[in-house]
Amino acid sequence: MRVMVIVKANKDSESGQLPDEKILKEMGNFNEQLVKAGVMLAAEGLKSSKYGKRIKFDGKKRTVTDGPFAETKELVAGFWLWQVKSFDEAVEWLKRAPFDGGTEVELRQVFETEEFAASDPSGDIRRQEEDLKKRIQARQ
Repeated sequence: MRVMVIVKANKDSESGQLPDEKILKEMGNFNEQLVKAGVMLAAEGLKSSKYGKRIKFDGKKRTVTDGPFAETKELVAGFWLWQVKSFDEAVEWLKRAPFDGGTEVELRQVFETEEFAASDPSGDIRRQEEDLKKRIQARQ
């Protein structure tokens, strides 16, 4: 099972303040453990929302809003994509993360292609999805 680990933004991340060297080293060590265990598939930090845009879709209308965005508790500062055996395993890994100071992190299970079988009786969508994954992997 794949899970996305969503690190919520806070006042510091939204101000563009980077973590100090101690935290970066601790996070690097944690990431190293994840890689060695075969858990980490991807991990990235995101720039503050002042560099972002939101696009609202309403029929044919597209409305673009420039950042920054007001509600930091609804923003994402970074993420991991993990491959784990269970949701409980993901929770146990996340408990070991070197966060402090009220940091909020959310875990969400990623849909797998086969879960859409009932909506795709011909299998065309699943075949397209698998082809796209192969093409992406070939580019990496």
